[in-house]
Amino acid sequence: MLIAELALRAGVKISTVRFYERTGVLAKPERTNSGYRDYRDSDVRRMRFLRRGQELGFTLAELHEFDRFSQTVRAGSVTAGDVAEVAAQKLREIDEKIADLQRTSLAIKGLLEVQCVDASVPCPIVSALAGQ
Repeated sequence: MLIAELALRAGVKISTVRFYERTGVLAKPERTNSGYRDYRDSDVRRMRFLRRGQELGFTLAELHEFDRFSQTVRAGSVTAGDVAEVAAQKLREIDEKIADLQRTSLAIKGLLEVQCVDASVPCPIVSALAGQ
């Protein structure tokens, strides 16, 4: 399939496909006789994995590393203990992010209780978010 179809099926822009390809998180596809990129269904799945992973807050580097680790596991050169250790580390990172988001949520809720009605003073929400 051509790049436009891949982008459409994966729900991304064509420029995103090219970016992923340039950065190496998406393998360079074979080319047609006319020189067009020729993607496979597995590329659609990979693009969806990358897009969804980014939506959940993973970096492209993390997703790329996760994929390489997954391939190593399938090759049988990694133990179940290695997988558990990596998973536990990622779980700790996710828990830390959740705790940060919960603190931020509480701070914003507290700020929203303060009305921005006095036009003569700066809005306390804007001031707080600006670090003032």
